[in-house]
Amino acid sequence: MTAPGPTTPQLRRAALSSYLGSVIEYYDFLLYATAAALVFGPVFFAGLDPLVGTIASLGTLATGYLARPLGGILFGHFGDRLGRKKMLVTTMTLMGVASILIGLLPTPAQIGALAPVLLVVLRIAQGIAVGGEWGGAVLLSAEHATSRRGLWASFTNAGAPSGGVLSTVVLAVTAAAMTEEQFLAWGWRIPFLLSAVLLALGLFVRSRVEETPVFRAVVADDAAPAPFPLVDVLRNHPRVLALSVGIGFAAFVVQATITTFSLSYAVEAGIPRSTVLNALTASSVAAVVGIVAWSALSDRLGRRPVMIGGALACAAWAFALFPLIDSGSTALLVVAVVVAQGIAHPALYGPLAALYTELFATRSRYTGASLGYQLAGTGAGFAPLVFAALYGATGSALVISVIIAALCLLTVVCLVLAPETSRRSLSEPERTAAY
Repeated sequence: MTAPGPTTPQLRRAALSSYLGSVIEYYDFLLYATAAALVFGPVFFAGLDPLVGTIASLGTLATGYLARPLGGILFGHFGDRLGRKKMLVTTMTLMGVASILIGLLPTPAQIGALAPVLLVVLRIAQGIAVGGEWGGAVLLSAEHATSRRGLWASFTNAGAPSGGVLSTVVLAVTAAAMTEEQFLAWGWRIPFLLSAVLLALGLFVRSRVEETPVFRAVVADDAAPAPFPLVDVLRNHPRVLALSVGIGFAAFVVQATITTFSLSYAVEAGIPRSTVLNALTASSVAAVVGIVAWSALSDRLGRRPVMIGGALACAAWAFALFPLIDSGSTALLVVAVVVAQGIAHPALYGPLAALYTELFATRSRYTGASLGYQLAGTGAGFAPLVFAALYGATGSALVISVIIAALCLLTVVCLVLAPETSRRSLSEPERTAAY
């Protein structure tokens, strides 16, 4: 039996749900990243040296990324067996509740060392939620699409910078409305508490989307999903899984460098915090357009050519990013982050959504796509922490640029070894480990 073609309204509803869901999830997840770079050091690690406090704060950020593969495995298992939609409602609820609790979290002055411990626990919950959210959201769009899969799947990835824009704007507006002392004392909590409103909106939109036709076709054919999707992926697709991690790792390192490490780097270079946040906002807006545009182009040219171009562009720009920030010029700061996040990075990151979907068979696609993406995503968790330590030890950002360029070249190698997937049908018979 062939998967039935979806109606246009249902496809658009699926894409809107994936986009809004991703916006909400990444609003919460990236809000934490921005707060870790600018707020959590002085609030939760005030007794430490400023540089050490920043490193400790970014360390809590890394725990969320470590938890993401666990979320991919957990929700991927049930998403492959029970359906995509049910898991997406669960992941969104978990993320929203964790963010609200961060906004209510007592400080070390109130409960001592338990405060940073609870911060880490809630960050882990966020990581598990995002780990399960991304794969389901991508499949919701991609498995509804009968053509232009790169374009439709890209709306999930476009939700990440959109959520970043929203979180940065809310944080910046909140910071501008009060003194720095008020902001550090209690104002930073407001953006986290606003997650309650976003959660209600997201659950309403997601409740109106049907299960994907590709998954329904498998159920109608009595083709039972893999009893243990993780085992199926590891046994039948180990090479594809390894390549998917290698392909995506640099994209996440670049993303974290722009959205997290460069924030604290620019502030230390003497650029006002508000200026840095405004530059990041501009680059995130450009990223939304870039992700959709490059992904649509990958439907015509193929995933690999577009992504290889993006990887090479990111490698080259890594050597320009920090000197431009060091100039102290607001205009050059904007150029640095807009070119990086709005032009170069989207060519590498945007088509990932369709590529990961196309690499795995329906019976274990949620697990395979989620695990590959989230393992690659650990790069975003460790990059700010490692780069902050390297910069503190050497006083130079050149070594950071070299590392980024090397990882981008690794991505190019993995893309060359991977198959071109843009013409594949998601409903084709189960694949073997032939590739």
